[in-house]
Amino acid sequence: MTNFNKSAELLKEEATSFATAARVKYYDIVIDHGQGAVITDVDGNDYIDLLASASSTNTGHAHPKVAKAIAEQASKLIQYTPAYFANPNAAKLAPKLAALSPISGDVEVAWGNSGSDANDAIIKFSRAYTGRQYIVTFTGAYHGSTYGSMTMSSVSLNMTRKMGPMLPGIVKVPFPDPWEQEADETEQHFVDRMFSQFELPFETYLPAEEVAAIVIEPIQGDGGIIKVPDAYMQKLYAFAKEHGILFCVDEVNQGMGRTGKWWGIQNFPGVEPDLMSVGKSVASGMPLSAVIGRKEIMESLGAPGHLFTTAGNPVTTAASLATLEVMEEEHLVERSAELGQLAKDFFKQEAQEFDFIGNVRMYGLNGGIDIVDPSTGKGDSDATTMIMNRVFELGAIIISLRGSVLRFQPPLVITEEQLKQAFAILHQAFSEYQAGQLTMPTCHHMGW
Repeated sequence: MTNFNKSAELLKEEATSFATAARVKYYDIVIDHGQGAVITDVDGNDYIDLLASASSTNTGHAHPKVAKAIAEQASKLIQYTPAYFANPNAAKLAPKLAALSPISGDVEVAWGNSGSDANDAIIKFSRAYTGRQYIVTFTGAYHGSTYGSMTMSSVSLNMTRKMGPMLPGIVKVPFPDPWEQEADETEQHFVDRMFSQFELPFETYLPAEEVAAIVIEPIQGDGGIIKVPDAYMQKLYAFAKEHGILFCVDEVNQGMGRTGKWWGIQNFPGVEPDLMSVGKSVASGMPLSAVIGRKEIMESLGAPGHLFTTAGNPVTTAASLATLEVMEEEHLVERSAELGQLAKDFFKQEAQEFDFIGNVRMYGLNGGIDIVDPSTGKGDSDATTMIMNRVFELGAIIISLRGSVLRFQPPLVITEEQLKQAFAILHQAFSEYQAGQLTMPTCHHMGW
């Protein structure tokens, strides 16, 4: 029988001094260690990780090469602020990331500590370069938890509730969600209709010549793992170019091989960002982020316009250099595409067997699986909670998005055997739900 004694004790101790706002509620475990695609809690229970620490450990847990790089650098120098002096690792990493980016011409990088401040940087640099104030973002987006990135986000009311006023000059437009497509509507009509909604502000109150940037997740992460329709993206890109608006992409969740390509935007041929934000897996989960962009844009601000005491420090950049080596040596981008196809085939087959599985979206080892009420076709949050809780009981970690979307993002190093074990766990949970054998967990509300 699974034991949770130590986890319960630690969580009780933590609860006396830990803020509710600082953690989204899921499972009552305390994670002690991990290796590859398996994590282990303080009670010794193992779990196949289907979340990869919110897509921040694409190289898996405690990868030997990454761990060695961190340890060796920590024994030499942990921190001396890159805000004043360079360090060898950051000096080597900047040109590597610039060359790896999907941006042509001269490219520059500025460091941060998280994806949140990288998205704040997009606001800063785009306003500085264009001399314009407005930033256009999309509903369903998650860009971070600093004031700028939080204002750009649109995934939870608790990211604005009681905290206003938010950053001025941010305008949100509808994201082309698949749930908005009508049953008898063609893809082209859907794209045209959604793009008309995008254009409406520009026709009524938002002067295009005063818009600095359009910021989009090419594949929306926390909004449900949703790829922008190709035709919509082309229209959006053309609109930005026509009006001198910077086209900016958030690659924090979907970058670093997650989609079967280095960057999510590379799923859209011919579309090239002016600025992009990178974080999470860029240093295998160590606190490092970057804004990457065309040189002339990045040179529009002078110091200290975007710098932080610890951003780009020797340890985090050592981790990132090792991460890039692992990604290349183990062909993790290609591995994401190959194993992602296995996952896509599995979930498509499950959808044929179980009528409560709706749309399946899979791009590399990166998927959103809708759990629906078969009688209405609408998302079923209770069913999702019961299923993911049963998956947890059976030995795997998976969470939900939007209340009724299963988030499937295992580390890219997951073995085929572990993947198949995860499939068996998921199939069992689906079967037991179909048979009416699952009940709601004690904590009914789980997730965002």
